[in-house]
Amino acid sequence: MELNNMDLTALEHIELTPTADLHCHLRQDAMMHLVTPYIEKGGCDTALVMPNLQPPITQVSQAVAYHEALSQIAPQVKFLMTLYLHPTIIPDVIAEAAQSKIIYGVKLYPAGVTTNSQDGVLDIGQYYPVFEAMQAYDLVLNLHGETPDTEVLQAEAAFVPTLHTLHAAFPRLRIVLEHVSTAKGVEAVRQCGPTVAATITAHHLFITTENAEQDVYNFCKPIAKTLEDRIALLRAAVDGSGKFFFGSDSAPHPIASKEQSNAAAGCFTQGWTTVLVFDALKQAIENGWISNHKITQEALEGFLSTYGRQFYKIVELSGPSRRRIRLEKSDETIPKSIGSSSGNLEVVPFRRGEQVMSLSWLDKL
Repeated sequence: MELNNMDLTALEHIELTPTADLHCHLRQDAMMHLVTPYIEKGGCDTALVMPNLQPPITQVSQAVAYHEALSQIAPQVKFLMTLYLHPTIIPDVIAEAAQSKIIYGVKLYPAGVTTNSQDGVLDIGQYYPVFEAMQAYDLVLNLHGETPDTEVLQAEAAFVPTLHTLHAAFPRLRIVLEHVSTAKGVEAVRQCGPTVAATITAHHLFITTENAEQDVYNFCKPIAKTLEDRIALLRAAVDGSGKFFFGSDSAPHPIASKEQSNAAAGCFTQGWTTVLVFDALKQAIENGWISNHKITQEALEGFLSTYGRQFYKIVELSGPSRRRIRLEKSDETIPKSIGSSSGNLEVVPFRRGEQVMSLSWLDKL
């Protein structure tokens, strides 16, 4: 069913290409086993996995072992691995990563800006030889685009000059400004050439700073910003430029970590990624922030699937995939929590208790 000339707010069902989640956190050990199966539940068949484990993924051998562990849990998902930018990452490691065929990017975390970033970058300039190698071997630089020791609501805007500097120094290097959260970040990406893109999360399409302050399960980094920023993200998601694509930044934490005085940052959206994007766009139409005619099937599949696959040059998935997903209006609700079979681990999803469309997988006939 095409969305052209159709009211998204009245949509009963639709079939789509599976979503590509090009930024997610699957953790390790018991948490990995709990949340990884939710990738497919969310309608995704491809996932770019972040490397900020403990210890971080700084070696190709670690990435290979992590890939094997994830593939055993969810064998139908294509996992794209990343390395954690660290002094041990040198040009020779980039060459080895490119040869692995499973590593697609290197994640730059400014030191101290988010979960498990204490081993991150203090001086970006020292990594210029690494970026040169990444440009030569065509690996992606994944940026957590916030400046440390800056007022939290201004941290992304403060990082914009760094994005422009890197793009100017390495114009052929593919760069992704991850989980863009501001109108200024959106505009900065638009000002760059075709080798620069950005991911947008489902939760940033829903919430503002006020929501994050009212509910710890809305607290994330980068923190949600103003209504103006939220609207800019919604409009970017359907602008059809190809420069913005989906990355959930789904980041699970145990309940105790979220509800302590120094709450862990992250929203767990993995099992409902696709339907959450639908609901956010529906709300935007109802509020008059975007026009219904902007939500074509081409624009929607572009944001959720096509643009990201093209940017990452996932050749084997660039055409129609073997399976499709079907979204259907229903009375399904997001659970208040999910837990391990042992009962020792429990995670609260984003928008718990809210009604959403159901999602099912269809085999190609």
